[in-house]
Amino acid sequence: MEGLQDFLGKMSDIVWGPPLLVLLVGTGIFLSVRLGFIQLRLLPYALKLVFSRNQDKKSEGDISHFQALMTAMAATVGVGNIVGVATAVVLGGPGAVFWMWMAGFFGMATKYGEAILAVKYRVKDANGQMAGGPMYYLEHGLKQKWLGVLFAVFGALAAFGIGNGTQSKAVADVLNSTFSVPFWVSGVALVLFAGLTILGGIKWIGRVTSFFVPIMAAFYIIAGAIIVIMNINLVPEAFATIFKFAFTGEAAVGGAIGAAIRFGVARGLFSNEAGLGSAPIAAAAAKTDMPGRQALVSMTQVLFDTLVICSITGVTIVMSGQWKDTSIEAGALTATAWGTFLGDFGPILVAIGIVFFATSTILGWGYYGEKCFQYLFKNPAAVKGYRIVFVLFIFVGATATLDVVWALADVLNGLMAIPNLIGLLGLSGVIIYETKRFRKKMEEEKVEAKAQRSS
Repeated sequence: MEGLQDFLGKMSDIVWGPPLLVLLVGTGIFLSVRLGFIQLRLLPYALKLVFSRNQDKKSEGDISHFQALMTAMAATVGVGNIVGVATAVVLGGPGAVFWMWMAGFFGMATKYGEAILAVKYRVKDANGQMAGGPMYYLEHGLKQKWLGVLFAVFGALAAFGIGNGTQSKAVADVLNSTFSVPFWVSGVALVLFAGLTILGGIKWIGRVTSFFVPIMAAFYIIAGAIIVIMNINLVPEAFATIFKFAFTGEAAVGGAIGAAIRFGVARGLFSNEAGLGSAPIAAAAAKTDMPGRQALVSMTQVLFDTLVICSITGVTIVMSGQWKDTSIEAGALTATAWGTFLGDFGPILVAIGIVFFATSTILGWGYYGEKCFQYLFKNPAAVKGYRIVFVLFIFVGATATLDVVWALADVLNGLMAIPNLIGLLGLSGVIIYETKRFRKKMEEEKVEAKAQRSS
């Protein structure tokens, strides 16, 4: 068993190595240029769509723009936003935070492209609900069904690791170490909460995440903002340190500029999942009249996930100076940093954040895994069976140590990106066409709105 784990560890290093990271970022840069840096030009309009009270209720789809975004946010805002960022700083130094920002910026264009294709090539399933994502645009758009099958297999299995076992384990560990909660109690609580939500399907998941995710995000952002405001004098130095270490090549471990870039980019992409192909599965369920409209909403996910939430973790760690202490493990670095400013209350806030973030990830990935499984096995009874097994596995993850399972899931998670990126690059012309079509629609809407105001 130990030999298998070592093998999977080496496989993970290969899959998540420089070639995939270059391909992920390169795709983001390519789409950013071809789309005229849409993540800057149309960001105000995208944010307006996200927070508009007048969500589209008439178009085809199962959930609103906002609910689709919150479902995707639920899946991506996880332990990686706290522990993952800390790991990047430990392995790549403070400069990793800068490269995390860069990955997030270009990842917004990737996420936009994924969502456009997901909505354009979505289909109705046997229950009359929308089904979409990389497997569908690989089959119907790129005409390569075998790539769609590969993605679906990787996604359905990876969901048990990245979106289930690792998250439930993180919740059980932090509740046990911080509040002495028995592992089995955490497992039962997670099964009940996640089970009641996931078994209700996408409409119930959308309702729960649209309520739960904003609260958990606001909690962490406000807590981090309090630290920043209370120690505002440390902020300029923290940013100066981040920029200095991003280009000087110094790092806590590694000692080369490549370490800062590699771990900053890797952890940024692992957190926001831009290019992995997971989030467009949620985007496909949105009620929207045009692919481009939901794509702009989906694009903001990376903004909130990486450029806001991950930044709070990274900046507060650098502000604390605790990153210099090589004896502190990455898993405890954020809690130690917050404890520097808030005393014993700091680690408690981080623990609560981990519980919130990890629990939400289980909800989002429950839907992703189900849709991948549904693509492979059309039988509704089989899909319901997948839901039940997924929910029961939460308890296993919270109470058992399954390092081999987690290592395999890490490899499968990385493998998801390969067919998805092939689809994005191969269908980039479709992304551009749909963007132009949507921009024309926007201009027509402006003219109509102006005419109504003047009449």
